[in-house]
Amino acid sequence: MPNIKSSKKDVIRSKVAYEKNKAEKSAMKTAIKKFEAAVAAGDKAAAEETYKLAVKAVDQAALKGLLHKNNVARKKSSMTLKLNKLA
Repeated sequence: MPNIKSSKKDVIRSKVAYEKNKAEKSAMKTAIKKFEAAVAAGDKAAAEETYKLAVKAVDQAALKGLLHKNNVARKKSSMTLKLNKLA
């Protein structure tokens, strides 16, 4: 544990950021899993709805710096291919 006041604040700030990032990443993963479940069930309508939510979650993660832009592109491409195969 640091002794300097500003360093103590940095530790607290870093914990808060870590928890926030973890929650946002978890919400994104949940959205993707819901899409995957809808595709596995073969429900086209549910897959389209969850696809929109999953893509939005992935895009927001990219804007916040949680994921690299190429990682986001790969995830979106993969989800799009799965949705199109469902048709």
